[in-house]
Amino acid sequence: MQFKKMVYFAIYFILLFGCDSKVKTDVKDKLIQEKKTQFRLITTQDEILNLKINEDNIEFKEYKNKVVLLNFFATWCPPCKAEIPYLNNLVKKFKGKFKVIAINLGGVNGATTPKDILDEFIKTNNIKYPIINDKSNVAFSKAVGTIRVIPTMFLYDTKGKKIQKFVGIVPEEMMEIDILNALDGQI
Repeated sequence: MQFKKMVYFAIYFILLFGCDSKVKTDVKDKLIQEKKTQFRLITTQDEILNLKINEDNIEFKEYKNKVVLLNFFATWCPPCKAEIPYLNNLVKKFKGKFKVIAINLGGVNGATTPKDILDEFIKTNNIKYPIINDKSNVAFSKAVGTIRVIPTMFLYDTKGKKIQKFVGIVPEEMMEIDILNALDGQI
């Protein structure tokens, strides 16, 4: 009877903790190597954005030497709607030096929002910045960083270095201070 308990305990222990940590590390290393780092995103205005991710940096090929704010949002999200006027104001204030790229995560299970619904959302909210509504948005969001709440925004300086993460609705003045810091005296 004692032998059976020891065998069950050994099997349970192996199943629970695994046999060899090297196997786990090899699998993890393989997953890291396979992580997608280059994205070709198409805006609702058919503008193509080529982005290359390298850890906390992103090369924005079409927006070189500009401060970029990646805004992960959903059309059904009230705080996301509330921040649109702030983002429009900042785009206008820092024209030519600052870009917002909105990434729609509002589809169910990674699906995109239907074009007519998104077009109406853009028109109703008078959005003045590009929106990405693509099936690769979820993969892109995972490559950029952890997003558990929307809206979530990442601010990148003129060299593509991530300098700030905003979670939830953020006052316009707070974003403006961070944008000024990211511009590093270029105004």
